[in-house]
Amino acid sequence: MKFHLAMAQVDSHVGALEKNLERLCRAAGRAREMGADLVIFPELVLPGYPPEDLLHKPLFLERLAAVEAELPGILAGIGVDVIYGSVRRHQGGLGNAAVWVVEGVERAVVFKRCLPNYGVFDERRYFVPCGGSGPFHWRGVPVGLTICEDLWQESGPLGELVEGGARLAININASPYRLHKQAERESLVTRRVATHGVPVVYVNLVGGQDELVFDGNSFAVDPVAGIVCQADHCREDLRLLSLFWDPAGGARLGGQPGGQGEAMRLRGVEGASDPDREVYEVLLLGLRDYVQKNGFKGVVLGLSGGIDSALTAVIAADALGAERVEAVMMPSRFTSPESLEDAAEGARRLGLRLVTLPIDAIFAAFREELRAEFQGLPEDVTEENLQPRIRATLLMALSNKKGSLLLTTGNKSEVSVGYATLYGDMAGGFSVLKDLLKRMVYRLAYARNRWAREAGEEPPIPERVLTKAPTAELRPDQKDTDSLPPYDLLDRILALYVEQEYGLQEIVDEGFDRETVVRVIGLVDRNEYKRRQSPPGVRITRRAFGKDRRYPVTNGFRIL
Repeated sequence: MKFHLAMAQVDSHVGALEKNLERLCRAAGRAREMGADLVIFPELVLPGYPPEDLLHKPLFLERLAAVEAELPGILAGIGVDVIYGSVRRHQGGLGNAAVWVVEGVERAVVFKRCLPNYGVFDERRYFVPCGGSGPFHWRGVPVGLTICEDLWQESGPLGELVEGGARLAININASPYRLHKQAERESLVTRRVATHGVPVVYVNLVGGQDELVFDGNSFAVDPVAGIVCQADHCREDLRLLSLFWDPAGGARLGGQPGGQGEAMRLRGVEGASDPDREVYEVLLLGLRDYVQKNGFKGVVLGLSGGIDSALTAVIAADALGAERVEAVMMPSRFTSPESLEDAAEGARRLGLRLVTLPIDAIFAAFREELRAEFQGLPEDVTEENLQPRIRATLLMALSNKKGSLLLTTGNKSEVSVGYATLYGDMAGGFSVLKDLLKRMVYRLAYARNRWAREAGEEPPIPERVLTKAPTAELRPDQKDTDSLPPYDLLDRILALYVEQEYGLQEIVDEGFDRETVVRVIGLVDRNEYKRRQSPPGVRITRRAFGKDRRYPVTNGFRIL
């Protein structure tokens, strides 16, 4: 026997229940038109993932139940069977559920058994771990249905399901992106297939949710043919699979040509995947969904002529279109002519509207107002920090007046060591580069220019922006290296201390100067209070600031 399964990789919106229902039904209809007999949707696709403390609101659960009650009848009209993720009451609490609707009737509910409670995951706060259930027989095929972490745990339920007769495994997921995650997924699923001898269909969520980005990349693995189908990266997609069923020989999967991906229009970014494109598209999706799901008209950012703001502007233009991006140059007496030229040239290449708002007169007024209080005190970083705080006030005014989201442009290297001004350049609603170390910022900037040249387009970032020494331009002839180690050195230490939790001696043993390491660790530890007040930003590493890395601000422990 032969059936057709559709992997429905959709972008759901946390809490937007009616919208999610409509999206699910529209995808189910398209899948039916493609010939699907069964459509498989991701984990918690109906409420959105992660719903967090919405699950503590009785009204939210009531509305979810009401919306869900409409679904079987709609699916009966479409004429397709569906598996989808939702929330159901179970064993005195809430369960993370996979619901199976067959011929317009709810036939089975399977609950997640392994609840992740590490990194960005907090599922034991909301859900109860639920007992096992056996395979479900769909059109004569015994299917083992699992949810995300159930497949990752060696002692998870897959082995039990296969022992109970399952000959096909379906795993629905809300698995967020981080570097190298897809290779880990494919390796894991391939091992499970080899161990248990059954095909696995792995369906993942796609879309941005605050700092998390779900990258899709759904796939299916057959014991003989290997990976037979792969959905798009960072795009909604429908992919059709052939399921061949022989009660004597078991289940086998085959791929179908083409999909129904809804690609973003990215100037100079289309083409075969590579690691830099992968990260870049995650940043695009994270920003685009944050802007659109939160109802902003567009974005505004300060364009300084430096590398960070240049890359942020390019990402914003690629994700939203240049017409929804406003750039603001706010020069002071310390701003070099080269910075003014580079900001103007970058805006021209992207087609951005560039507004110039000089801050010298405001800066002078602030200093005059504070003159009596500062009498007899030497100038220091106080005067430097007034400048980014003035700029933040201007940018927030534009954001408020025009309904645009203010983007901060700082990177992970700066945020790690506090080389950013609280209520100044850290002020804003979203930080695109928050989890990118400075070296990655340069890497993506060079890559974006290369993609443009390959597409026969003008590179969006002026060459001088890539080659000049980084500077905050808050005092004469200032360079970042006046206050920080060179970024190549700093980033390697930060990768060990922040992302891998190495101790002082372990870092020194990697070949770094002890005095430099002590200095960097001290800066990281002292600036937790700033990071606690920073806006959300796209997560791409194992240890992003925010959900991944939570340290107390008031903290007497010292590693030094």
